[in-house]
Amino acid sequence: MPSIRTLKTFLAVARHGSFSAAGREIGLTAAAVGLQIRSLEDDLNQTLFDRSGRAIVLNTAGRGLVEPVQDLVARYDALSAAHQSDPLTGMVVMGTLVSALMGAFADGLWALMRKHPGLEVKLFAGLSADFALRVDRGELDAAVITQPPDRLPSNLVWTALYAEPLVLIVPRRPHFTLPADPLQILAQCPFLRFDRQAWTGHLVNRALEQCGATVREGMELNSVEAIVALVRQGFGVSIVPQLANVQWSRDRSLQIVPMPAVTVQRDVGLLERKQHSRQRFTDAIKDYFLSERPVPKAR
Repeated sequence: MPSIRTLKTFLAVARHGSFSAAGREIGLTAAAVGLQIRSLEDDLNQTLFDRSGRAIVLNTAGRGLVEPVQDLVARYDALSAAHQSDPLTGMVVMGTLVSALMGAFADGLWALMRKHPGLEVKLFAGLSADFALRVDRGELDAAVITQPPDRLPSNLVWTALYAEPLVLIVPRRPHFTLPADPLQILAQCPFLRFDRQAWTGHLVNRALEQCGATVREGMELNSVEAIVALVRQGFGVSIVPQLANVQWSRDRSLQIVPMPAVTVQRDVGLLERKQHSRQRFTDAIKDYFLSERPVPKAR
């Protein structure tokens, strides 16, 4: 019978795809992690990871084991916390957009962690589409992502938390002539575009269509933070979500220019499986936004 410690090691390797990275998280050497995984595979009489060089990737059997192991570990952790009055304790593994940590989600997360000091949250930064796959596989308990443009698998559910309007940002000290009219700005100035293939990139395209703008294409990036940094340095203009905790109105390096007839917004929400072991946590996140902030209607 595998120990809880071994099951936790399995989950760490599943998250990181590396014995050494998993070992750093749980305080073991890479060799010790490898021994535990081999012992688990021997106990279960099946291989759980495909090994190619240094890459350790869950195979079909391993992916099928993630969710039941998460449930077992959560139940075990709940036993040790049963005598405590706070039901929110233990580790939660989440994916999040970096821009969400600069936006309203950060407020909700920090408020929840202050209220529940026994709660540990491990965050992985990345892109919405990547997180959807990892939540589906059970590698993440949940993820904060942009509203998916396509239908989700039947075992996943996305709940809106808050909305961010899309805005045109321009540098205060540009390396080019900056017209006054927003449509001329977009037509004449280098446009720093969010990755067209990303979900936020689809929203930028809709905003451009809504105001009938043409753009002078510059660089294409997959990070709101990188785009904002380049605009601040005067290298271009862009359309991005207006992040809640970034005071652009007081920014000495960039400014917001109103766009005519643009109502497109980025809806940010919580993606999770319909049934999973950390629902108390995800329910608490959703309750925070229901009580503290207006929730946008799904489109």
